[in-house]
Amino acid sequence: MTRTYQEPARAVDIIHETEVLVVGSGPGGLPAALAAARAGAEVTLVERFGCFGGNLTVVGVEGMHWYRHEETVEAGGIGREFEERAKEMGAAVPESQSLSYEIDSEGFKLVADRLVQEEPNIRPMLHRQFVAPIMEGNAIVGILTESKAGREAILAKRVIDATGDADVVQRAGAPTYKTPVEKMMAASVMFHVAGVDKAGFMEGIKADPQSYKDWGGGGEWNIETTGKEDDMFSPFLKKPFEQAIKDGLIPAKLNTIAGTWGAVHDTGELTYMNLIHMDGCDGTDPDSLTTFEMEGRRQSMLAIEALRRYTPGCEGIRLRNFGMTLGIRDTRKVDCRYNMTSNDVREQGRFEDSIGIFPEFIDGYGILILPTTGRYFQIPYRNLLPKGVENLLVAGRSTGGDRDSHAATRNMACCAVSGQGAGIAAALSVKTGKPLAEVNPFDIQRELERQGARHH
Repeated sequence: MTRTYQEPARAVDIIHETEVLVVGSGPGGLPAALAAARAGAEVTLVERFGCFGGNLTVVGVEGMHWYRHEETVEAGGIGREFEERAKEMGAAVPESQSLSYEIDSEGFKLVADRLVQEEPNIRPMLHRQFVAPIMEGNAIVGILTESKAGREAILAKRVIDATGDADVVQRAGAPTYKTPVEKMMAASVMFHVAGVDKAGFMEGIKADPQSYKDWGGGGEWNIETTGKEDDMFSPFLKKPFEQAIKDGLIPAKLNTIAGTWGAVHDTGELTYMNLIHMDGCDGTDPDSLTTFEMEGRRQSMLAIEALRRYTPGCEGIRLRNFGMTLGIRDTRKVDCRYNMTSNDVREQGRFEDSIGIFPEFIDGYGILILPTTGRYFQIPYRNLLPKGVENLLVAGRSTGGDRDSHAATRNMACCAVSGQGAGIAAALSVKTGKPLAEVNPFDIQRELERQGARHH
């Protein structure tokens, strides 16, 4: 039986009031804040870390658009703006397996700062952890945060949950569901290395090029494709770790150490090392996160040693840095007024209330489908509306959907699509005085067009 402590009642200072409050500044939250501000709303952006960007900066996932090929059809909008602004500011290099640019995780901190500072309607509030919603009946009217300043209250007319784990929605009492831990996508530790001999490394890649069919052959790496992906180049590394297991350097049970690299730089850096995949991590359980943060760093050092011994050009590598926290792909989902389906993302779902499009890109649960034929699906506004709570939208990877659809909508560029739509909807709701459920999707679409985003 769990022992309890009765926390004394206390008055909490209301430190700020805003029209639109965005909780979380990752690939869903940052576009939501920018879009709402550009649509004329007063916006407050609350973030628990010391930088904006979420997966891009805090975790170190630099390949936001690595699915892009010649025929890929995308939404444009703020997600594409991230890449273009990063290029302009010298914080992006060509990505190794696509027609996109890899966004530098450190440089994007500055890009995000610039984007936020350019919008006078945005008040940034870093280093504040969401604690609880403030409710009036079934309507959310603000949040409580905790920080070095103690507990504080922020009131808002509309709130967007961009936490990735549906923290606000779940604590507001709206229905959510969580993938069973044993079926969740693996968690990852991203890291970067320095000291690479670029010429030697690339010679080794050219001598033994890998394709997506080479991903097959064990556990995490048995994948379903459409067939068209199989012979495409992939920056995949598995053989060094197989050899390390044979030689006893890596324990046999760690046969999930494998994956991709992002870019090799003239400066000797090999970045966006996506090699560590750990099953059984629950991103909503701090004890689980503690265990897997430490285990992920341990496995990363085994991977680095294997690269030193068995990969050309990596003989002198050293760890440059880890991401600030684990990469979590899968936790809670919100039960929304419309939940996406496998058929929607596989068969080009179409909706009158579409607030954005995303290419037919599915990556997760053993599925890899790349958008090389111009196919895409639409995301309906109803997919951002949680059931049972007023004044609240959800953006990012916790929008409602089944397993296969999550493997598509969880991707960072798709989170940016839902985020931009959510931000515009929240701003229009405030401006018109209409409840979120009554905002006209055609008005959202017109503002999306004005902001340079495609919805059909």
